[in-house]
Amino acid sequence: MVGRVETLQNTLQQARKARRLSQLELSLRMGVSQRHVSFVESGRAKPSRALLMAWLHELDAPLALQNAAMLQAGYAPAYSAASLDDPALAQAKSALVQLVAAHDPMPAMILDAEWNVLHLNRGAQWLATTLVPWLAEAVAGSASSGEAAKPLNMLDLMLHPDGICKRIVNLHEVAPTLLAHVRRDAATNPALAPKADALAAIMKTRLGTNAITNAWTPPAAPVLTNRFATEHGELAFFSLFTTFGTPQDITLASLRVEHLFAADEGTRRAVQSLATTASAQVAA
Repeated sequence: MVGRVETLQNTLQQARKARRLSQLELSLRMGVSQRHVSFVESGRAKPSRALLMAWLHELDAPLALQNAAMLQAGYAPAYSAASLDDPALAQAKSALVQLVAAHDPMPAMILDAEWNVLHLNRGAQWLATTLVPWLAEAVAGSASSGEAAKPLNMLDLMLHPDGICKRIVNLHEVAPTLLAHVRRDAATNPALAPKADALAAIMKTRLGTNAITNAWTPPAAPVLTNRFATEHGELAFFSLFTTFGTPQDITLASLRVEHLFAADEGTRRAVQSLATTASAQVAA
């Protein structure tokens, strides 16, 4: 079956509906008539490049979607999409690496839009091999530079039968929020949709459909904590994400740094002791 070819009209309509704006509300924000908004969305009028850029900014569309809309309208893309190793992004990459390294020995990693791990600190290397021991060889190969030749993918590690999900003690608490996060990313990155569906299927198999769709309960703490069963006992972490505030490149806009913090004193002591010992062994 041939998939639907996306047009500028489809893109603008979907982006507006995602923001829950009516044509009238959007027209008032942009200072144009509702009639003109209707004509553009129906294909009866073509926006100028300047108006289309203002339109997309008003909808807070992701940079990749903005580029797609510009191409659909017959204009050149507005934003670059350089590799993180591109010299043009050297300053930004250096800042990200420093941010990750400064969080040691607590785990921290850089993730891209596909949930690939582009860089991880020593604490994250230790935690990864603690939760998924069969990763030891792959992680060890990147220990000197912090970068794997073939990036690990967090969603793949969750989907693996002997992966991260198997270690999560409080999966019933984590699953709904995790699925919502992945599905939200898939809404703007369709390539993630199959993995989002696969993750939902795994969660439903392990927890039951009701646990995923109807089991919301008031949170017991201000932040969601992931609790993992390990050979060192139960380890508990909560996450904080850092992103660029004003990215002008699609790659930078898609990157996020995940910082893991100990949710209890036992975890903090374990990480301080075990991660430091593990990094010393690698250095030797």
